[in-house]
Amino acid sequence: MSTSTNEDKVVPKESYATVMTEKAPSDDVSNGNVVDVTAGSQALHRKLKGPEVQLFAIGGAIGTSLYVQMGSALPKGGPIGLLLAFLIWGAVMWCVNECFAEMVTYVPVTSPFIRFGSEWVDGALGFAMSWNFFLNMAFLVPFEIAAMNLMFGYWTDKVPVIAVIVVMIVLYGLLNVISVRYFGIAEFYLSIFKVLLMLGLFMFTFITMVGGNPIHDKYGFRYWTEPGPFENYLVPGGAGIFCGILSCIYQASFSICGPEYISVVAAETENPRKVLPAAFRSFVWRILLFFVGSALCMGIVVASNDETLLTVLSSDKSSTGAASPYVIAMQRLHVSEALASIVNALIMTSIFSAGNGLLFAATRTLHGMALEGHAPRFFGKCTNAGVPIYALFFSLSICLLAFLQVNNSSYAVIGYLIGLVTACQLLNYGATAVVYRHFYAALQKQGISRDTLPYKGRFQPYTSYVAMFGTAFMLLASGYNLFLTGGWDLKWFFLTYSMIGFFVVLFIGWKLWFKTTYVRPGTADISIGGLKDEIDEYEALYMPRPRGKVLRLLGKVFD
Repeated sequence: MSTSTNEDKVVPKESYATVMTEKAPSDDVSNGNVVDVTAGSQALHRKLKGPEVQLFAIGGAIGTSLYVQMGSALPKGGPIGLLLAFLIWGAVMWCVNECFAEMVTYVPVTSPFIRFGSEWVDGALGFAMSWNFFLNMAFLVPFEIAAMNLMFGYWTDKVPVIAVIVVMIVLYGLLNVISVRYFGIAEFYLSIFKVLLMLGLFMFTFITMVGGNPIHDKYGFRYWTEPGPFENYLVPGGAGIFCGILSCIYQASFSICGPEYISVVAAETENPRKVLPAAFRSFVWRILLFFVGSALCMGIVVASNDETLLTVLSSDKSSTGAASPYVIAMQRLHVSEALASIVNALIMTSIFSAGNGLLFAATRTLHGMALEGHAPRFFGKCTNAGVPIYALFFSLSICLLAFLQVNNSSYAVIGYLIGLVTACQLLNYGATAVVYRHFYAALQKQGISRDTLPYKGRFQPYTSYVAMFGTAFMLLASGYNLFLTGGWDLKWFFLTYSMIGFFVVLFIGWKLWFKTTYVRPGTADISIGGLKDEIDEYEALYMPRPRGKVLRLLGKVFD
């Protein structure tokens, strides 16, 4: 990312809207005026509708973890421990969501919360947040590719690892290089499949637990009493139960996500002040349904001491399909092999969709970084279809980490990436809560009533305090097991905590090099140099385009 001069690195604020490409007018006309679909979006096109944004947020959040990887925490905390952990962290993430929602809906621009860090707190914070968030999204793409290799292993180990990696990278590139409109359509239908799969697995749990299975076993909540609701992890007694729940919270801090995906598409959303608030409001239901619901179901369908689950987790077996609590339950209940294969195939569809959305998010993040001057300027260049092509190619290059599977097991590579990604996520969420405090102070001191905002965050500013404390605690406690007797491991210490050091180095380095100024609370320009006015004008002229039948139906559901 090196450049020759400081002038090359920093894009002047007055050139944000024109530095990359000329604005493209929309086909939409209202009151005789042409609507600018790039308003406030720096050459990206506002073409994503409400249901597409909702499903993109769902699609990005529903991935390997909800079907398979969450099961790895069950032997540590037990069924009640796993459920409590997801409820606790779900509450923290709801607080994080309230911070995202209020700021992003007010100024829905490219890579919003990252730009807010620069504009409202300190340029060094925005720089550190931008690269941290980019790596967060980018690391998750090879994570999903590694998971896809494991899922193929459910049927056969004859599929070459390299072939799967190359095919997925090519497909991701093709889907992301086309217009955002067609990307939205593709992700729209892929996300529908993911939602249907999750609902189908919930239905499977309920039907089989009341006896609707081939062996007529009415197992109900049997595994909550035998082997028990909690597990002693690492140490005996109450301390062991606490360690188990803490490990499950760490798993939840990796699994539960979502508000950042809505934020990423803020600059490409039609009528954002109407669409985005609905997407943020529904986050609490996504937490309860998909994340807490999955934790509940996994603790029902399989025992925390299940031999198959423990065997897979303690080995480098090539098939993670067999590690899915749902597949284990199907095998125990003698459900047909055909159904297990269908579930495995649908999980693969979900993995593919998640990786596709993550690459999109990484690309848009890098595009926004170029506009902000946090990455080389050419990453901000877009095609005529509004695709930041060079940012896409660079994001695809991070997928090459998937080739680590050539000399390591896919399961091991997944573990490495989880350690890095979890730290990135916690840093992003904590920093966003800090940025919100500055936004909140600016509203107060500049006399802007929060009742006039498109989205008024609930219980603020207290929810921002919960978000800051919760993320900071988990960031420091995530590697607690390393400091117990016999638990030290240098490799895992690096994987767990290196991103904290990386974030600090980025912040201090940028601060010293450019001598950035700290923006005192209450003094920030929360209109981002007039971009808010540009978006206001776009929305005043906006006229909705007709929706198809599917979009109309889903629009009613999400609205």
